Amino acid sequence: MHKETVIEVKHYSDRLFSFKTTRDKSFRFKNGEFCMMGLDVDPRPILRAYSIVSTNYDNHLEFLSIKVPNGPLTEKLQKINVGEEVVVNPKCTGSLVIDYLNKKPNLVMLATGTGIAPFLSIAHDFETYEKFDNVYLFHSVRNVNELAYKQKLSKLDFPNFNYIETVTREKYFRKGRFWNYIPDVMGRNLKKEQDAVMVCGSPEMNKDCREMFTKQDWLEGNTGECGDFMLERAFAG
Repeated sequence: MHKETVIEVKHYSDRLFSFKTTRDKSFRFKNGEFCMMGLDVDPRPILRAYSIVSTNYDNHLEFLSIKVPNGPLTEKLQKINVGEEVVVNPKCTGSLVIDYLNKKPNLVMLATGTGIAPFLSIAHDFETYEKFDNVYLFHSVRNVNELAYKQKLSKLDFPNFNYIETVTREKYFRKGRFWNYIPDVMGRNLKKEQDAVMVCGSPEMNKDCREMFTKQDWLEGNTGECGDFMLERAFAG
């Protein structure tokens, strides 16, 4: 288990925050993976699965977290300050890795809330744009202040990258869930022949996507077999 020092903390709302830590030189992962991360408290560490926001070529680690009321971990983690420590299990895993997707012209990433976390590293990975002609990141949040990475993504210097954010509970120029905007942005609905899809969101969203894609004969991929779509199911509490 690695101990890492917090070097930056950002609070976006009463529900959302992010933080950066140092990174042990031996820590290795694929962009899109998650690790077990938490706090070293008595009688034993409290760990939860967190997707890694930073890329595998960054010299720091970054995590995005919700604030769960009375959550065993996040109730404490949201109060963390620069200079304090977290513990990180160096063994990383996860299905949201572009290596596990069948080759298609387009990569489409669908995220709600903190589900955007693994897609940040993928969107900043040069290899993503070597494999796919076009990259789309659809992201829905409840409130405008939860668009934590809008500014960073708007500055991403890849001409074939598209970030499409929507807000469900406040006035916004894209109001509602991202499903409403896929046909407008892509000129059509998702197609198995053209689109490789990654999904990271609530359990309900994952369930709905699996049912929808499976009914349309899309193959679900995993860490052992490539597919047309992938799901991630790691959550913190």
